[in-house]
Amino acid sequence: MAIKDESLGNIGKAIKEIRQDKRLSLQEVSQKSDVTPSLLSKIENFRTVPSLPVLFNIARALDVDMAELVRNVRHSSMDYILIRKGEVSPIERSDSEGLRYFDLISQAITNVNMRVNLVEVSGNVHRPPIATNGLELLYVIHGDINYGLGEEMIELHEGDTLFFDGNIPHSVTNDTDQKALLFKVYLMDVNG
Repeated sequence: MAIKDESLGNIGKAIKEIRQDKRLSLQEVSQKSDVTPSLLSKIENFRTVPSLPVLFNIARALDVDMAELVRNVRHSSMDYILIRKGEVSPIERSDSEGLRYFDLISQAITNVNMRVNLVEVSGNVHRPPIATNGLELLYVIHGDINYGLGEEMIELHEGDTLFFDGNIPHSVTNDTDQKALLFKVYLMDVNG
């Protein structure tokens, strides 16, 4: 699957890899870059794309050239994306214990950066509310979950689809003993 290395989402991946290789905590990089730990975490976990000044500050804090952080970002034209069975691997997320993400697609498409994940939600788990910069589409492949959206709690069952503004704090709760499996699409404007 060649498309995986051609996205803005790889900026956060590169930042996280370099930070971990240098054995630096989010807090240490935050202090050196003047970027809040929360924003740094959002960038590393592809909930937002950093502005150029923020990227510059992070590169300086990591003591690397900015080019190192964008090494896997490329523009390509394509007619379609084909992902064969078995080409998907889990991605590491430190902010969602009990949830396991699988990166399917990360691609900039005409001013929109898109990421597609499969998300396994373990039984008896609650992920506190988070927010992302963009729109989200969620489809329940298997199982039952409660999805908090602002002040509202929405029961979702197999076959249900939810599309929403990710800027609204949202949580995930699985009160059952069974895993749930979700298909999730993030759409973010690359211009801000």
